[in-house]
Amino acid sequence: QVQLVESGGGLVQAGGSLRLSCSASGSFFSINAMGWYRQAPGKQRELVASIARAGSTNYADSVKGRFTISRNDANTMTYLQMNSLKPEDTAVYYCHARDERWLDYWGQGTQVTVSS
Repeated sequence: QVQLVESGGGLVQAGGSLRLSCSASGSFFSINAMGWYRQAPGKQRELVASIARAGSTNYADSVKGRFTISRNDANTMTYLQMNSLKPEDTAVYYCHARDERWLDYWGQGTQVTVSS
């Protein structure tokens, strides 16, 4: 089975930075895209950033200019560099991968808390 494991979350003051990492392991088909979602208390899960095979990226408007997504060559790792963090960035961040069969894989989530 495919497993996605996130790490790097924690508590940081507003204006600080965190780097999230996600590692994919197990048997899976070729990954077409990887990304990060987040879910804040009382809110639905939302897309934060994604990166495709060719390296093209997409970001939520709320994080453009502050967050950067990257991946390794094998598309088995993805990273989210988060700078200039704001209290509204507080959420559980989930790693996501989508393979060539359009199947989705999710990590367990990592908590990011930004204090004012």
